[in-house]
Amino acid sequence: MDDDTPYARWEQRTEIPLFLASLVFMAAYATWVLAVDLSAGWRDLCRLAMLALWALFAADYLVRRRLSGQRFAHFVATHFLHTVVVLLPLLRPLRIVPLYDVIQRRRREPRLSLYARVMAYASLSTLLLGFAGALAVYQQERGAPGSTMHTFGDAVWWAASTLSTVGYGDVTPVTPLGRVIATGIMACGLGLLGAVTGSFSSWLMQTFSRQGDERRPPGR
Repeated sequence: MDDDTPYARWEQRTEIPLFLASLVFMAAYATWVLAVDLSAGWRDLCRLAMLALWALFAADYLVRRRLSGQRFAHFVATHFLHTVVVLLPLLRPLRIVPLYDVIQRRRREPRLSLYARVMAYASLSTLLLGFAGALAVYQQERGAPGSTMHTFGDAVWWAASTLSTVGYGDVTPVTPLGRVIATGIMACGLGLLGAVTGSFSSWLMQTFSRQGDERRPPGR
């Protein structure tokens, strides 16, 4: 039976619009960081859009807390990802799992298998996290003394090597905030890589086991 609580109804109505708003936030931030030749008016517009969208995300967080009926401290502890994406709205697109559930409930179609969902979520999260991390680090590193990250392409290369846990070391952050962001990306990269590897291995084992059962003669 579908959850029909006020909290669930709110999530059902707002998850898709807020996901689209998070993509607009990311686009505005990317424009603000990368389009260095923008006029002052357009840069102010990007900042205003980001501020307005952040206020929207914060309002959604407060409404969810009120509808949950939980105390604030308990809500923060049990809704960790909600709290993170309010503090770091650039990461809000990572809320793909609730978005997927909302779409499935609306369409009432068969869901993907657990393994497919984990691998799809991890892959999309890696792409979004890599892009967001490259933007955030590039903003801190460009023009910094001793920086090896001179272009956004350098930042994307660094994010890819960091998320894949390769870490060539040819491009590294030198600013304190850049290194803090890098630490978070490293931790997320390890978790996402482990999720994909574990799910894929489990799927292979299940597939081979099922094929073995089908080929085994009856009675053996």
